[in-house]
Amino acid sequence: MKHAVLWAGLFLMSLTAQAGPAINVGVVYDYLEGDRSSYLKRVYNGGTSTAFIKVNVLEIIYNADGTSREVPVASMTDAKGSTTNRDGLMASPARLIVPAGGRQGTRLLYMGRRDKERYFRVRFIPVVPEKEDDFAITDAERSEYKKDLAAGVNVMAGYGTVFFVRPKDTRFDTQISETASQFTLRNAGNSTVVLDEFRDCSVAKKTDCEPTTKHHILPGRQLVFEKKVERQFSFQLVEGRDKKPMKVTR
Repeated sequence: MKHAVLWAGLFLMSLTAQAGPAINVGVVYDYLEGDRSSYLKRVYNGGTSTAFIKVNVLEIIYNADGTSREVPVASMTDAKGSTTNRDGLMASPARLIVPAGGRQGTRLLYMGRRDKERYFRVRFIPVVPEKEDDFAITDAERSEYKKDLAAGVNVMAGYGTVFFVRPKDTRFDTQISETASQFTLRNAGNSTVVLDEFRDCSVAKKTDCEPTTKHHILPGRQLVFEKKVERQFSFQLVEGRDKKPMKVTR
């Protein structure tokens, strides 16, 4: 049985928490539909001081055996060998200054082929600004910020999200089959299918449930659930902008 579940892990930075920035990037899975080329991602700062954030993008490459690796986004070159732009996803701006209690946005722009689905890891990393970081602040402001952070013990935590870029000609084809003991969903389309708000609950006692989860089924892969006596699975089958509620009981 092959599972195609994407996980967006928490990305922790260096210890530097009584005062300081505290960022929130909202949902950890974002999807760029086939008819769009950009996506606005907002970052919130619920802390007590300004957050200086670097936005870093890596492409996730999935191997045939289900393993994956993350690689830098490639640059496209012209006939003379000069770099023109990126083949993949980029963040603009890639440096954010978010005041305490405020929010700021970066636009995720996709450039390149749209013949197949692609996947990216977008990391939002709080940093202490240095001269080489290209934040638009003066030396005096930089020094004052460091002094404020030094007044307390702070944990500056960053977050990694996963960004799905659907093909231009997106096609969904979720094939469902079941037996007395198993329920199978196979993705025969060319874009990821999402099982959102997945719940495993007792039939007799509706409050007896496992933690709610989310599953992703990549193109060409399948997800198989073992049916359990007196248990019911319920979830939203999400194909792009379309949602369909489903229930499975043995």
